[in-house]
Amino acid sequence: MRRLPTLLGAGVMLFALTACGEGRSDVGFGAQPPPPPSEQQRSKISSEDEADGPPGREPKGTEVPAEQVDASALPEGYPSEVWTRESGRKLVAIGQEGGCGSVRVEVSGQSAERVELALVEENPKPSGPCTMDLRYPPVVAPIDKPLGDRTVVLTEREVDVPSDQ
Repeated sequence: MRRLPTLLGAGVMLFALTACGEGRSDVGFGAQPPPPPSEQQRSKISSEDEADGPPGREPKGTEVPAEQVDASALPEGYPSEVWTRESGRKLVAIGQEGGCGSVRVEVSGQSAERVELALVEENPKPSGPCTMDLRYPPVVAPIDKPLGDRTVVLTEREVDVPSDQ
């Protein structure tokens, strides 16, 4: 009779551990990142200009046609969507960041034919423990004059920044 509470406790603990261990197999270490927003998701966005939403939320604005965006320098799978705001005076791109990193955008060049945007992921060094997730926040870059029919050239790079540790 003395062993009954011990056996019941062990059974409950075993049940709890096995219940917590059963999860989705498509997440965790080695899982594929979520895909960039679909055409259907982008079509839900209105064309009116609006202030930035929370990170990861689709920006509102006017989408730049794909043939006007040169994303050939981006790694495979990197989002290449670009929008304009404020009558074409601001460009919004989707950045990619993960773990302890954060993404920002730089206007690296402007001419009569093109606007060059560099998507820069800043990674703190030393970093300490970080999650293994990918995020796709919108980043906004003001430009000198409205985009018009200029081509948007997207590049990306990673930089190390000193951490606050």
